[in-house]
Amino acid sequence: MTTTKTRRAPRRTAEERAEEAKLLHDRLTTQVAALADSDAWKSFLRLSGVARNRSLNNQLLILSQLPTATICLGYRQWEQLGRHVIKGQKSLSIFGFSRKTVTETDEESGEENTRSWNRYPILRVFDISQTEGDDLPVTLLEGDDDAGIFDRVAEVLRGRGWDVALEEIATPGLNGYTRYDTRAVRVNVALSPAQRAKTLLHEAGHATLHTPEDTATPIAHRGQIETEAESVAYALGSMLGIDTSAWSIGYVASWSDGDVDLIRATAANVQRAVADLGDALLGEKPIGAALAG
Repeated sequence: MTTTKTRRAPRRTAEERAEEAKLLHDRLTTQVAALADSDAWKSFLRLSGVARNRSLNNQLLILSQLPTATICLGYRQWEQLGRHVIKGQKSLSIFGFSRKTVTETDEESGEENTRSWNRYPILRVFDISQTEGDDLPVTLLEGDDDAGIFDRVAEVLRGRGWDVALEEIATPGLNGYTRYDTRAVRVNVALSPAQRAKTLLHEAGHATLHTPEDTATPIAHRGQIETEAESVAYALGSMLGIDTSAWSIGYVASWSDGDVDLIRATAANVQRAVADLGDALLGEKPIGAALAG
């Protein structure tokens, strides 16, 4: 885990913030490109797909055994990521899935008959909290929000008609979400204050830039909007006094598949949202004023 404290950022003019937003976006692009080229990241992407794709039943099984669980992988999978299960930790049980197919030949007719059936073997996994070793490329922030970033961002969003609240979110790995139909923004109450602030910055990016139609599009476009929202969190977080790179770089790399051209293509939208939210948060625009367009 990365321990982070938010701090009050120095005052800057709108022009200075615009230039800083551009430089931060360029820096993020460079860092993502470097990470995406590493063998460690490619290994993480392969294995994290296992954690992301847990069925609802397995998610509920995991939470019933360890309510604080986030990323769960098998013993060998953790070892491949440079982490090791702590001695004495009890594994969590989930159901695996495989389909067995057998072809049998009738001795009299010579005809082949194929039978298939599903199998659900019990698998053993461990949560990241039960392991120790190398940091993962995507690391939750730990620490305080002394600068009150969460409350400041929440005030701006509420002034624009959004219902912002903390909530117990049961889905493993889901730190927050934005619902456009009810104009609701929720952040997981179980997160540290620093991570809550970062997550709300991400959701503010969605609320400022995106529409219900964006979230219903194919996964390739979803990668673009997630890249935009997290890039907003990274740049705006830096301006407000919180370093989100421990989470943001890996998150953007994951959703963009390390595609530098895709990240660069989001620059105009990211800078537009950062300028708008930055003005509101730093008092140069009425809190209730929304981004035009």
